[in-house]
Amino acid sequence: MILYFSATGNSKYVAERIAAAFDDTAVSIEKADTEITLSENEMLGFVTPVNWWELPILTREYMQRLTVKNYHAPYAYIVTTYGTTPGCTFADAKRILKARGVQLNAGFSIKMPDNWTPIFDLSEPQKVRQQNDEAEKYIDAVLENIRDKKTGNLMQHKKPIAVKIFTDPFLNSERKTKNFYVEDTCIGCGLCAKRCPVQAIEIKNKKPVWVKNQCALCLRCLHHCPKFAIQYGNGKTRQHGQYRNPHTKV
Repeated sequence: MILYFSATGNSKYVAERIAAAFDDTAVSIEKADTEITLSENEMLGFVTPVNWWELPILTREYMQRLTVKNYHAPYAYIVTTYGTTPGCTFADAKRILKARGVQLNAGFSIKMPDNWTPIFDLSEPQKVRQQNDEAEKYIDAVLENIRDKKTGNLMQHKKPIAVKIFTDPFLNSERKTKNFYVEDTCIGCGLCAKRCPVQAIEIKNKKPVWVKNQCALCLRCLHHCPKFAIQYGNGKTRQHGQYRNPHTKV
């Protein structure tokens, strides 16, 4: 079984590639039960993006609630899709899963377009297409490593778990929903509220309103808005464009 979280499609695409290669099943953690049972000799995989060098809050919370009945997986791994670094995602996941009785054997990483558009510019289609094309070789390498059951933290540009001392405050600050704002082009379609993974958005008077102080910081609302009316922070998101992995369907 492959459990994944994906806001704009990168991790979903990777999870589906792995599932196809090993005749496995990829399931979104937004739909998966937190109590799972693996068949004999079934591998257990996790695929996730990275937020501020850490596991996304939804991935972390799912792992913290996870129960694997009759655990006997011969091989468990995590794959992180990232823009600059997968950070401490392997070390963090290994620690969390160990407390749940799951031994994480390996960690891999795949560089892909980063949807954090407050910083990253994804407005040039050719550049984004090239990044996705280059990601294919990394995906192929991960498939070979899984097939060979390689072990250890094999992520590129990884960071020690100690970085959480510095990144936790930034992550908690960036997760504040007051950072979002809505432009006049909004048509009140409600798509953002429907797809928010933590139900942080409600439609009031035909406009999205953030009803929680913090969200998952996945930017799904921004990247899937049909009118690109949702923006974040310093205003660079408008000029940096929207992103959805071209290989996946919503």
